[in-house]
Amino acid sequence: MSNFKEFIKSFISAECKGWKKTELIGLVVVFAVIFINAYIVKDGIIAVISAVCGILYSAIAGKGKISCYFFGLMGTGCYSWLSFENALWGNLILYMCYYLPMQVAGIFAWKNHLKTDTREIIKKQLTQKQRIVYSLIAIIACSTAVLAIKYLKGSSPFFDGITSVLSVFGMYFTVKRCIEQWFVWMIVNGLSSLMWLNLVLHGAKTYSTFIMWCVYFFLAVYFYFQWKKEIDAQTV
Repeated sequence: MSNFKEFIKSFISAECKGWKKTELIGLVVVFAVIFINAYIVKDGIIAVISAVCGILYSAIAGKGKISCYFFGLMGTGCYSWLSFENALWGNLILYMCYYLPMQVAGIFAWKNHLKTDTREIIKKQLTQKQRIVYSLIAIIACSTAVLAIKYLKGSSPFFDGITSVLSVFGMYFTVKRCIEQWFVWMIVNGLSSLMWLNLVLHGAKTYSTFIMWCVYFFLAVYFYFQWKKEIDAQTV
């Protein structure tokens, strides 16, 4: 029992290192906005839990800490239910068949590439050739997904198709610890914000989910520059 307590204590200590005051204050403000909004507009409880877990996952992943995947698993379950309720079939398939197993895979993948002092992952970037190849594959896959979801009469084929396909690449780059994930997440999060705004305007009680995607977008921009600074320092 004592060994288990020591493990938990050291784990929590490592996960708490490296956070800036502004980052923590920002998270507190965001959660306050979500909870106040949920109370005022009577937002669904699943949407609130999904937003909280999703933002924690994104923020902790940006810091390169392995605990992000525990919140990712919880958020995946909640978001899958919201996608099912709102006929976002692309997002539903993505989260249940891809995100769920990839969250588990991410835990083991990151575990083997942690810095000994900060317990954060070692970041890297793709080569120029890899970027071109992945971009071409993404364009073809997005076009196919949009047509398929349109055929299935999904509620938002354009947004649903593109965000679903690019999320596959984003999650893959996340597990691989590549900075390019943040470019992908900027596009996914921006389009997802518009998709959920459209659903909110048409009566869906998922205001927290809309706020969540907006926060995701700003986190992607923020962590891109944080990772770039670290990778540039590693190169030097």
